[in-house]
Amino acid sequence: MLMILITMIFMTPLCFMKKTYWMVQNLLFMLSLIFMFNGTYTYQWENLSYFLGCDLLSFGLVLLTFWVISLMLMASSSIINMNYYYNLFLFLIIMLMMLLYLTFSSMNFFLFYLFFEASLIPTLLLILGWGYQPERLQAGIYLLFYTLLASLPLLVGIFYIYLTNWTLFFMFFNSISYSYLYMYMCMVMAFLVKMPMFLVHLWLPKAHVEAPVSGSMILAGIMLKLGGYGLLRSMILVMGLGVSVNYIWISISLVGGVLVSLLCLRQIDLKSLIAYSSVAHMGVVLGGLLTLTYWGCSGSYLMMIAHGLCSSGLFCLANISYERLGSRSLLINKGLINFMPSMSLWWFLLSSSNMAAPPSLNLLSEIMLLNSLISWNLITMLMLSLLSFFSAAYTLYMYSYTQHGKIYSGLYSSSQGYIREYLLLFLHWFPLNILILKSEFFTLWL
Repeated sequence: MLMILITMIFMTPLCFMKKTYWMVQNLLFMLSLIFMFNGTYTYQWENLSYFLGCDLLSFGLVLLTFWVISLMLMASSSIINMNYYYNLFLFLIIMLMMLLYLTFSSMNFFLFYLFFEASLIPTLLLILGWGYQPERLQAGIYLLFYTLLASLPLLVGIFYIYLTNWTLFFMFFNSISYSYLYMYMCMVMAFLVKMPMFLVHLWLPKAHVEAPVSGSMILAGIMLKLGGYGLLRSMILVMGLGVSVNYIWISISLVGGVLVSLLCLRQIDLKSLIAYSSVAHMGVVLGGLLTLTYWGCSGSYLMMIAHGLCSSGLFCLANISYERLGSRSLLINKGLINFMPSMSLWWFLLSSSNMAAPPSLNLLSEIMLLNSLISWNLITMLMLSLLSFFSAAYTLYMYSYTQHGKIYSGLYSSSQGYIREYLLLFLHWFPLNILILKSEFFTLWL
């Protein structure tokens, strides 16, 4: 694991040389492939080096991080075309990648917390430095304060675990159990805000709408997964209390998911619509995870991977339209099937994955989450049926509204996408639909 870390450290000088943007991007792709072939394919901790290690749970998320970050550089070509401080941009992205890599592969709870918090800083700088509107300052403050406020009790909780057990290594957590409500709240709250759970989700749409395409991709693809990963690791400590208290969060998440889906149906900002759909998807992930069933945990892990690829691809599509039309409003992004006919196929493919059509990973994960939630309590069936229906409704609304209708009068022209853009979308969509052939890896880690 240190081998990959040292590779990334030695890539940082490349960021400050001239004309190395695409070279760094190719190296990141190579790094993700090296990591994939050196992978961990069992539930045990492998590739141990100092405080770093990798089991299947870490492996999937680290691979997703490398993949999405490689694609981020591919999507952000306007930064190098316009010469918007691209050296600094590259440096920030490599830093972010290192921090996320360390977060997912730390075996020590305190170090996990440290890198979990540190990964906020490059994200904040991305939003502040390369965002579009002046409101990005407010979005950055929202992001910072929501996360920091909920995370401080977690730090106290981690110190308490060390005080009582003299270990913070994840593999020893099987034998530790706490039944205090305060401890439970400390462990859970930070991750619920990061997911984000409904009621503490306001930072997410703001951050997404103000962020550049790379910021949106990393937020949707990886940052939301930190919450789920943290819950999957720390829930074992408060399992006894979780069984009796979790129903509160599950009910908030499911009702919130339906309300957010209704919100999606009346968005006119393309990015905002995709951001709110993320909140709805994460609601189901949280619900399934907190049932504490085998299917629920596997399904939530699978949905995190699927959502990371799908949501990131949709943000790329929104950005491709934005670069041509200079607006993200659905009132202007109409009739794009006339404007960019070939891009319509990709809109369709990624929208269909977003509403869990086969053979995407979203379908498999949704089936697993539905099973876990309905076996936990039959009443959840009502909210889940509404959620599934509205999920399809807002995705169809987005697709049909952008592709059909009367084209905006200033656009009497046609614009084919660049090959780079088609490759970018293919690299989101292909793993999303091919991984279903090897879906046992998403259930073996427990």
